[in-house]
Amino acid sequence: MTAKTIANGILRALGILLGIFILVYFLYAIQSVIIYLIIAAILSLIARPGILFLKRKLKFPNTLAVVTTMILMLGLLTGLILMFIPLIVEQGRSLSLLEVDQLENNLQRIFTQITTYFSSKGIDVLSELKNVDFLSQFQEIPNLLNSVLGAVGSLSVGLFSVLFISFFFMKDSKLLKNGVMTLIPNGTEKRFSKSLETINNLLSRYFIGLIIQITILFVFYTIILLIFGIDNAVVIAFLCALLNLIPYVGPMIGAILMCILSMTSNIELDFQTEILPTTGYIMIGYLIAQLVDNFASQPIIFSKTTKSHPLEIFLIIIIGGLLLGVVGMITAVPLYTALKVILKEFLSENKIVKSITKDL
Repeated sequence: MTAKTIANGILRALGILLGIFILVYFLYAIQSVIIYLIIAAILSLIARPGILFLKRKLKFPNTLAVVTTMILMLGLLTGLILMFIPLIVEQGRSLSLLEVDQLENNLQRIFTQITTYFSSKGIDVLSELKNVDFLSQFQEIPNLLNSVLGAVGSLSVGLFSVLFISFFFMKDSKLLKNGVMTLIPNGTEKRFSKSLETINNLLSRYFIGLIIQITILFVFYTIILLIFGIDNAVVIAFLCALLNLIPYVGPMIGAILMCILSMTSNIELDFQTEILPTTGYIMIGYLIAQLVDNFASQPIIFSKTTKSHPLEIFLIIIIGGLLLGVVGMITAVPLYTALKVILKEFLSENKIVKSITKDL
């Protein structure tokens, strides 16, 4: 091996590394666009059954079916936003600087009731917190709210971008597929095209299944909160149900949120005789709803859509969480489903692939 050959090999390796670095940097720089594309692709998969229904059953032209579906989805989104307005206004009024004294007094009152209750049980763990300066703790909240409002502009740009991309993905169902096919090596297009069709069908059913799951939990939570007269029950129920999109962690966050909002909803009542028992009953109802979801809704969704064993799903979600945090947990199941379909198409004779794809 000559020195020239070695030098050329080194230069080639450096060129490859430089190309990889530039590609990674480019992808990092346009990460927002990539996120828009992913969200738009998911929305198009969710909307696909509705578009097909309008086209096949009601004989709508393709463009009209897409526009109608998008209007319905926008109407649903608008309705959800309007649901949160009463809760946001109420919380904003409580957290505003003009009423921070009232908020401090309410918190001080419930804190005193909690301390008295635990003291009557022989528990003195809260005694060191009696002199907490509530006012100083809430001085930064208006600044936080201003930061949130500052992000609305970016959010509106993102929403417009997602809707614009989604329209063309829905209008031309092969647009995304053709874009992916340009990256596929020659000779494998037909097999990969078959895989994409299977993935589209499975993921469409999966996302619709998730919507059904969230709806069932939303109904459960709403009934529970309405029974105990909690203010803004529908909004709280929807928010807690939506958190179930985050596997395992979401339900725990939802439980904490429902507990806090249920207590603050009746903050003027006595803690020991009113707030604590009511919150306890609500948490029991929340637990029952979660048991129904874990042992009925989720197994049906996973078995009918992803064709995966519950243990597979559990391990994949944990791995996704370790690699990419919450985003990894949310996207683990769809990505794993797509990977299984591709592996079955191209490595169907592999023993491991046979084992994990036998139900596909």
